[in-house]
Amino acid sequence: MIRHPDILCIGSVLWDIIGRSASVMRQGSDVPGRISRLPGGVALNIAMTLARFGLRPALLSAVGRDAEGHELIAAAEDLGLETEYVYRSDDLPTDRYMAIEGANGLIAAIADAHSLEAAGDKILRPLADGRLGTATAPWRGPVALDGNLTRPLLERIARDDMFAQADLRVAPASPGKAERLNPFIAHNRGTLYVNLEEAGILCADQFPDSTTAAQGLVARGAARVLVTNGGNDAAEARAGAETLTARPPQVLVTRVTGAGDTFMAAHIAAERAGADPAAALPRALEAAARYVSGETPL
Repeated sequence: MIRHPDILCIGSVLWDIIGRSASVMRQGSDVPGRISRLPGGVALNIAMTLARFGLRPALLSAVGRDAEGHELIAAAEDLGLETEYVYRSDDLPTDRYMAIEGANGLIAAIADAHSLEAAGDKILRPLADGRLGTATAPWRGPVALDGNLTRPLLERIARDDMFAQADLRVAPASPGKAERLNPFIAHNRGTLYVNLEEAGILCADQFPDSTTAAQGLVARGAARVLVTNGGNDAAEARAGAETLTARPPQVLVTRVTGAGDTFMAAHIAAERAGADPAAALPRALEAAARYVSGETPL
């Protein structure tokens, strides 16, 4: 019997090491603050938010069998996430992400997702071996996917029949990995969640606002796209439909890492609960605003 979670979250599952300071920072700053280590990664952040909305997400990723990996899996299970489909490697270390945030936002970040990249398509085995699907009976539910996977693997996912029946929701993970989402535009598949900078990278252009960015991505072939722009209007566009816009609530920003993941997860959850696109967009923006304000617990 195939066990079906509510949604699959495919991508990075790692430890976030975040240094936060209330001071304005620049290159070379040395200031007091707090350093925390938390379960993170785009796929895990999305899954955690989905679980808070009452859904049962399953993770498909790569985690080492080192001490950090055992701790991470235990933490994910404590959060109500299904980890039985995670590829556990004896040879690859558990990935990590390190960021510095100041009063003026994200200062710098380094994502060490080399083990996820090295694991490659091994993380997709449950979708073919009968645990979550087979070649003749592919997964039919929603899939949250992040751009920490390699470009060749994302290209395969964008065209593979394994995902032909899936509701694909895709995020680039960072501006530096935005171009990895081009296969989904070329194959006109999935819903893309990007910020204004990432939209510009994908279109090799600069946009003044989220509305023109969303429309530009659809013109290039994207099936559906949501574009955020910090505290400014966000937009949703798809071919043949009116472009939707909404503005996030104004809040005091206390953290930024994970805000985009929270927005994406909240949007998926809203639509799963029956909200139409015009209602789902502001709900997701409200959830993201609560997160960056610190109202939502880590």
